[in-house]
Amino acid sequence: MIFFISFAPDFLHQHKMSTPILTITGSDGTGISGVQADIRFIHELGGEAVSAITSITVQNTLGIQHFYDLPAEIVRQQVEAIVNDLQPQVIKIGLLRRADVVEALADVLRRYKPQHVVYAPVLHSSKGELLVAETVFKTIEKLLMPLCTVVLAAKDVTFDPRRHGQANQLGSAVAYYLSIGETAAEAMQHAKVYLSQNPAGYTGGNSRSEELYNLFVASVEQYFRHYADVTFYAEQLNVSPRYLGQVTRRVSGRSPKSIIDERIVTEVAAMLTAFHCPLKEVAQRLGFSSQAHLSRFFKKHKGVSPTEYQHKKLQ
Repeated sequence: MIFFISFAPDFLHQHKMSTPILTITGSDGTGISGVQADIRFIHELGGEAVSAITSITVQNTLGIQHFYDLPAEIVRQQVEAIVNDLQPQVIKIGLLRRADVVEALADVLRRYKPQHVVYAPVLHSSKGELLVAETVFKTIEKLLMPLCTVVLAAKDVTFDPRRHGQANQLGSAVAYYLSIGETAAEAMQHAKVYLSQNPAGYTGGNSRSEELYNLFVASVEQYFRHYADVTFYAEQLNVSPRYLGQVTRRVSGRSPKSIIDERIVTEVAAMLTAFHCPLKEVAQRLGFSSQAHLSRFFKKHKGVSPTEYQHKKLQ
């Protein structure tokens, strides 16, 4: 079980096809959080999502008015139906409000033994309401957490907890990167970088501009190791480079090129410091024509050479 943040030295980027990700959590009728958001967000990243629901909520943008927590046996049957048929190797767990549901899930996980279990605690609503009783959380700590690969610590304030659904996004992104063969440390690193690309006013893509921006960021995440040209991404999205630029500036105040370059620079920095890759290897993996080409690119954006940056960070 890993409580973040820590990084492993191994760095593998032979991305595999993702296996189905099973998300087990509550339902949110607004689509901003819960199982609906998990499915949408995993699909945006390029993954495949399947689901089991633990609670049905009556809610809108004003908050949650009522819960109906599904019986433990119904939750168990949902999960077993999926794992017996589709055999997902990554399971992401969110809202759990009943101790007997926790017990049932722990029993299934012990028997099924998936490769990875990600637990993203959902303890409070965006309005600050307590969603999980202390006795239930103690059961989670005792029975569920020991079975998890990744537990997203509630004390991590890397992202704004007031932004509805953001914890779900982080957990879903970590689950996706695990599903394509990354280590837990790599998955956390890439999930946080991916979410950092979302603008401060990210609302889940309700407008055409927001939807296109989200698709662009997802496309950059998928292809940045091979393509740095704005035209490539515009073609992927079936829009002109000029229109793509108008959208990214409207949503985030940045040009498409600056977003692409920032993602590449962030990856270079992570490979040099978190994963200790030699400069030659970094250049090869990220498609630079030479180490000198990489050094010029990095220095342009960071103001120091990759070697200087690496020495400074590792001191």
